[in-house]
Amino acid sequence: MNAVQRLPLPGEPYRTNAVEISLNAAVLSIDHDAPCFLTVPRQNDVKNGIALPSGPFVPSDHMTLDNGLRSWVLEQTGVELGYLEQLYTFGDQPLPNLPGHNDKHIISLGYMALTRAKPDDAAEGRHWLGAYDFLPWEDWRDGKPEILAQQIEPHLRDGLTSGSYQTNAGEHRGERLERLRIAFGLDGAAWDEERVLERYELLQDAGLLADPNGGSPVAPARKGALSLTAAAMSFAHRRILASALGRLRAKIKYRPVLFELMAGEFTLFELQRTVEAILGSRLHKQNFRRLVESGGLVDPTTDIRTHTGGRPAKLFRFRREVLLERPAPGVRVRAGLAA
Repeated sequence: MNAVQRLPLPGEPYRTNAVEISLNAAVLSIDHDAPCFLTVPRQNDVKNGIALPSGPFVPSDHMTLDNGLRSWVLEQTGVELGYLEQLYTFGDQPLPNLPGHNDKHIISLGYMALTRAKPDDAAEGRHWLGAYDFLPWEDWRDGKPEILAQQIEPHLRDGLTSGSYQTNAGEHRGERLERLRIAFGLDGAAWDEERVLERYELLQDAGLLADPNGGSPVAPARKGALSLTAAAMSFAHRRILASALGRLRAKIKYRPVLFELMAGEFTLFELQRTVEAILGSRLHKQNFRRLVESGGLVDPTTDIRTHTGGRPAKLFRFRREVLLERPAPGVRVRAGLAA
């Protein structure tokens, strides 16, 4: 019979397996009208391996978790972070980019950071990759992505009807089908752009994501699994990227974090293109402008931009006073796409 581990008596030391806290940042920006994220080389021999900036929390060196993450990002990329928020805590998958933790249980903290990519980033060794290269089903700006209709939806339906992949413990097939309908907008349901993490996890559970040679999938990859990009990134880091994009899509609707990605002065067209890039959908031009101006989010400046490829455009700036005027200032848009 296996021995039952008892709780320590008062005064006895508490023994447990070693635990390491891993800090991981999805640093997001907008480049050429597309969301992108900052990467670093993977610390192993995986060909074309990349990772999110990350490192262990060291209490002797870091006053707080946020401080620890900022120091790792600065050390690994040279980027000094501004806006930062914690996303989720993941404890069920290893993060292979951290050396020397084989005997430890990893508690992974995912963060979202927002910054502006700079023209000289590549020359200074900073590398940005497109978020939609890793999550192509999330970009609806040119209509419904072909990968959804031609690959993802048929595989998901086939997997459910054939029972070729397991549902979660305690979850019936009907419940899984309902989750798929809601997450992927199947059977006439509307596409909810904020469910990025849920869609990613459903695809991973179904074995539809090819193993990037650096993370242990929840389910083995099935025949026809999606090989999304030549760059190998662990499942754990791709999941953090998905959670960051979903959080940003939700956050811009009730907080003005959008302006962390904008220059000090911008045209309304540039602002709209940034929102569209984040949401992965196109917006009605006049409705968007009325929404922004009526919400008191921007103020016109006295400057005009002439090099627009068309008519000169008035420049605006973020109206910071809105933070004092109401508790939830944001761009309250919703794509509401039909799948």
